[in-house]
Amino acid sequence: MVFVLRPKVVRLIQESRGQVFDSSLDQRPVPLISRLCWWLEELRYSYNTLYCLQPGEDYETSENVEGIVINSGYRSPAVNKLAGGVPTSNHVTGCAVDIRCVGKEQMIRYASILLDIADGTGKDYDELLLEQHGNICWLHFAVRPPGQQNRRKISFLRP
Repeated sequence: MVFVLRPKVVRLIQESRGQVFDSSLDQRPVPLISRLCWWLEELRYSYNTLYCLQPGEDYETSENVEGIVINSGYRSPAVNKLAGGVPTSNHVTGCAVDIRCVGKEQMIRYASILLDIADGTGKDYDELLLEQHGNICWLHFAVRPPGQQNRRKISFLRP
């Protein structure tokens, strides 16, 4: 698996506001984050196979393979509040990621691939939100814990 879980402390925002929070990774959300990593690896493989690799190129050895960039994943409640998230955010449980996109085209391609993965595997997702603020685009993707109903919510969000 390409996606590696590492504890991370959000310092730039905190320091700019004179606040310090411990956002180190609590072990409870790790299984939920691991479920998201499965989706991210499927997205990475499919995107590269469809749009980056030349015919005959090997996914494992090609230098043309692009990564998936995550802007935000698990957030402690304090960091979530600092980021402007709602208390019930899927980020707080480790069930959501915000995926950086290079423009609207890549955002739509990522969303389409995630929908195809859901349909092809029978796995469900909770939220697929295509978001834009100015020229910056990202895709919010969430999968709820086992036993909780995923809503298959799709929205286009612009401030």
